[in-house]
Amino acid sequence: MGDRKIIMNKKIKTALISVSDKSNLKSLLNILKKNKIKVISSGGTYKEIKRLKFKCLEVSKFTNSPEILEGRVKTLHPKIHAGILSNRQKKSHIKDLNNNNFENIDLVIVNFYPFENTLKKTKNHVKIIENIDIGGPSMVRSAAKNYNDVTVITSTDQYEELIQELKKFKGSTSLNFREKLSRIAFSETAYYDSVISSYFNKKTNTIFPRKKIFHGNLMEQLRYGENPHQQSAIYSSSSNTNLTQVNGKQLSYNNYNDIFSALTISKSLPKDKGTVIVKHCNPCGVSAKKNHLQSYKNALSCDPTSAFGGIVSCNFKITKSLALELHKTFLEVIIGNGFDNAAIKILKTKKNLRLIDSTNYIQEEFLKFISFNRNILIQSDDLNFFSNKNFKIVSKKKPTPKQLKDLIFAFNICRFVKSNAIVLASDETTVGIGSGQPSRLDSCQIAINKMKKINIETDNIVAASDAFFPFVDGIEKLVQSGVKAVVQPSGSIRDKEIIKFANETDTVLLFSKTRHFRH
Repeated sequence: MGDRKIIMNKKIKTALISVSDKSNLKSLLNILKKNKIKVISSGGTYKEIKRLKFKCLEVSKFTNSPEILEGRVKTLHPKIHAGILSNRQKKSHIKDLNNNNFENIDLVIVNFYPFENTLKKTKNHVKIIENIDIGGPSMVRSAAKNYNDVTVITSTDQYEELIQELKKFKGSTSLNFREKLSRIAFSETAYYDSVISSYFNKKTNTIFPRKKIFHGNLMEQLRYGENPHQQSAIYSSSSNTNLTQVNGKQLSYNNYNDIFSALTISKSLPKDKGTVIVKHCNPCGVSAKKNHLQSYKNALSCDPTSAFGGIVSCNFKITKSLALELHKTFLEVIIGNGFDNAAIKILKTKKNLRLIDSTNYIQEEFLKFISFNRNILIQSDDLNFFSNKNFKIVSKKKPTPKQLKDLIFAFNICRFVKSNAIVLASDETTVGIGSGQPSRLDSCQIAINKMKKINIETDNIVAASDAFFPFVDGIEKLVQSGVKAVVQPSGSIRDKEIIKFANETDTVLLFSKTRHFRH
């Protein structure tokens, strides 16, 4: 039995076609006609096949049962599913079909009601519910289960491969082909159901259901992961990433990781403002200056050494003048909300430089996932915009409007820096960033050291910390370096000591109402 399965081709005598996407049917119907394959269909598909002038038997006549419930029930019939599910090698199955005057169905061509597209077009729950396909997935699952005898097609993309298969095997299909299509079919039904499940979870505001289902479309299999020995791919729960590559080499796992990190920061800045430079998912320079060219220069000056080989994300369209400046530094990726033709011409002279147009990229609130072995950690994202009401002034000295603006800017950037995080800023530009240290004191020192390297000429430096200072020594080190105002989350048992120190040194101190670790 096993040996026979491996070499077995299956002749197709009867096909059932029921598709929402009715494109490219003609080429398929031609090959079915050529091989004298009987075609059964229903509803709109039946009408389209007849319009194309091909012979077709309507499902209701095949089953001798009318379509009912406004089309909700048409293929959900024993004659359909028995014809698909019957094991052609089992005598009892053959007997059952003969006794009921049923016949085998050898080819099932189905694609589902466009549920996912319906979600994009309407919020009308009644319309959404009516676009949940029942009969289609049922037939596909039946055919996929019985792949030993039945061929199942779930996408117009598979039509050409089926045509070639029928030509090669003279109206038959090979076991390998049927098995491959079965694997794809079960992925299609699982994906379809997962989209529906996600919709109902969202509608009922169920963030963490008892069983969590994930769905995604393969965007690209990448060359490798973080290291060459690791396999990698990028998936999207949408039909695309909404990023357009304009130039350069194929993006790597690390590139994508940095790109999404950079875009997350960029989209947290005011519209049409802000330059972000990222290296290894950490910002090494950010500026929200209104002048785009000055914004980039300021961001670069924060840490030009780390920026080498990094990623620049501009929250605006990149023009010729900025392109000339960007061209001076070795960068892996440049992201912009579009590029002038002159800018593209300049930047394309570096053939490996990846240019990414993020015009259509929208930052949305989604859950974040981290996997460990068979376990997945899930949390909501940290993307809320800050305003004055998110902070409380706890020092005697009050911030000037400019200081307050810089403090909120610094704290916003701080939440995208790996903990423990310290950000020094002036004039809506980072001037020192300390990240990823087990000790908050060490992060303070790193940020100060980076600030000293650029010899900044200002007495209006502010500092942000992603969590509270557990001891006075951290804020003391910052104040000694010239920091005039500090923002940190509250919550330490020594908060009063921190406030006392700020008052004794005439330092502005703000407490954030929320903490913002990024491990």
